[in-house]
Amino acid sequence: MKKRIITALMAFAVMASAASAQTCWNLAEDGCSISLKIEEGVLPYSDHIEMSGEQVSSVLRWNVGRDGTFSVERSLVSPMLRRIPNNTHASLMYRMDPDIMSMVGINSLVPRQTSTTEVTIDGTFRAVGEYSVGRSDTPAVEVTTTIFPSTTLPMLCETYSIRNKSGKPLTIMVPEYSQKVTTPASAGVDGSYIIRADILNAGTTVAAPGETVRFEVAFQAYRASTEEMTVPDVVAELAARKEFLSKWIDSSLVLETPEDEIDAEFRFAKVRASESIYRTKGGLMHGPGGESYYAALWCNDECEYVSPFYPYLGYPTGNESAVNCYRHYARFMNDGYEPIPSSIIAEGIDIWNGAGDRGDAVMVAHGASRFLLASGDRKAAEELWPFVKWCLEYCRLQLNEQGVPKSDSDELEGRFPAGDANLSTACLYYDGLVSASYLATAMGEPASVGKSYMKQALALRKAIGNYFEANVSGFDTYRYYDGNDVLRSWICLPLCFGIDDRAEGTLAALFSDKMMTRDGILTQQGSTTFWDRSTLYTLRGAFAAGHSDEALEQLLPYSHRRLLETHVPYPIEAWPEGSQRHLSGESGLYCRVITEGLFGIRPTGFDSFDLKVQMPSAWDRMALRSIKAFGKSFDIEAERNDKGKIKVTVSYDGRKKEVLLACGQKTNIRLK
Repeated sequence: MKKRIITALMAFAVMASAASAQTCWNLAEDGCSISLKIEEGVLPYSDHIEMSGEQVSSVLRWNVGRDGTFSVERSLVSPMLRRIPNNTHASLMYRMDPDIMSMVGINSLVPRQTSTTEVTIDGTFRAVGEYSVGRSDTPAVEVTTTIFPSTTLPMLCETYSIRNKSGKPLTIMVPEYSQKVTTPASAGVDGSYIIRADILNAGTTVAAPGETVRFEVAFQAYRASTEEMTVPDVVAELAARKEFLSKWIDSSLVLETPEDEIDAEFRFAKVRASESIYRTKGGLMHGPGGESYYAALWCNDECEYVSPFYPYLGYPTGNESAVNCYRHYARFMNDGYEPIPSSIIAEGIDIWNGAGDRGDAVMVAHGASRFLLASGDRKAAEELWPFVKWCLEYCRLQLNEQGVPKSDSDELEGRFPAGDANLSTACLYYDGLVSASYLATAMGEPASVGKSYMKQALALRKAIGNYFEANVSGFDTYRYYDGNDVLRSWICLPLCFGIDDRAEGTLAALFSDKMMTRDGILTQQGSTTFWDRSTLYTLRGAFAAGHSDEALEQLLPYSHRRLLETHVPYPIEAWPEGSQRHLSGESGLYCRVITEGLFGIRPTGFDSFDLKVQMPSAWDRMALRSIKAFGKSFDIEAERNDKGKIKVTVSYDGRKKEVLLACGQKTNIRLK
């Protein structure tokens, strides 16, 4: 069976090698930025990227033409300006594409772009181009445009730096400019909204050779009846964006491996997972994004995917949003054990429940238990522990005669069949029980409570085997539901949660040509649909189950494709649905491939965790630094010795704990 896995991976490696010809970006030496290759074979190039702040999100649709000219369309999303009907997709949205440089005068003439010399993404978006004046094709100025969302204000910001490279003085005239649109009062929850673009720091300057003229542009929206235009300090806003990147991305939870592209994609995934949090009237709410999902919460994206990741980053905004998320859902506990809603929308004032019970309670139980333990936040745990227990009791009441939980669908909400009881709901329930057993002990519950949860987990694990184990398409793996006779991507889930009885057959199936494509794993054998979330769960499961070499052979081409090929730099949602949107939760799942897969971190207390390092055989070292979980800031370093053992060093508070382990051997670490 192991040979089948390697054969499938070798076939995929060939595909990945062929795909390398489509590499369009270079990775900077520091791993913090990527730059477009401005060369024949890459141009023309077009892409879209989402960037977010607490009150705004924007999707940039940009292009560098064959002639080297750069253009950008800005899709402005205002999550807290709600439209009618105030449903899931009711955020105010408007697209703008003013050509700012065409409005600038240079020696009373319109500058003409002759080339784009640089496009760089590092958490901001920067384009550098050359412009000529008049009939000459010789570049007269170099223009640097930097685009980014404000961290706290409801606006997208741009800075322009025009450097005179002509060798003689140039008169640079920056005009006063406003584009202003007022929406119909009948279409908005708060009446009319004003959407506008404004050039700031207009004026005329005679620039000497080598001198730079700077100005800014702000794109914003606000309530016409109660608010006014904000005149921002865009330079200060750029500094705030860079401080966010420096403090919470480049100085916290830093990955070091022999593979620069994995380190860099982890870095970029942290950006997207952390920036997409909105300050709503219902408190901080993480939102997937994608010009569809804002100021709202889902049991999968928020409760299951991204919230359990935030404690490791230590990002206070992320941790607060996670507590707020679980708190919102806790409002729906009820004595009759009716299902909780799948989604809380419109800044927390309404719900969506169109897919019925997707296994939402187990998504909460799994995510909340792991989050509360890793955060080390006892106060939050005391508040939310009753809700975790309620979710687990709800699940217990859904067990069928075979001992696995029923649900109406799964997180794909009926896009693909899921039967009456599916493997996803069962596995998440299993992990919720195991995690709750640790949380019960940490909360000081009687020993019988934790033991009861663990006993239920063991019974469920046995039931999962009896109910789901099957030979599907020639592989000894799992059927996704009773009656399922084709391979499904979510058969990876048992591996993520320590159920590894059929790891080899499952990975052989997922890595085979029946399921694997160069974009990732198909949702269902025979379909053309893929979702990054299932590929990322598979990678995490492959590492967790001890198949680190096979996992690495998958993770490398995946990271390369998302970071340096034709649609960068974040994990995406799906295809063909959504045009491969940069939904934020998927970036959180990429990060968990590292924290829970590669390093095998599993919370066991407010100050303790199991560590199960799964270092690939080709590596001799790796480290995860400035981890901000379990009430500490600590480093984990792993180094292989000449006897094949791995020395693991956990450093915190000036102390070091060292242990010598075989690859995949579990140890428990307590940070006291």
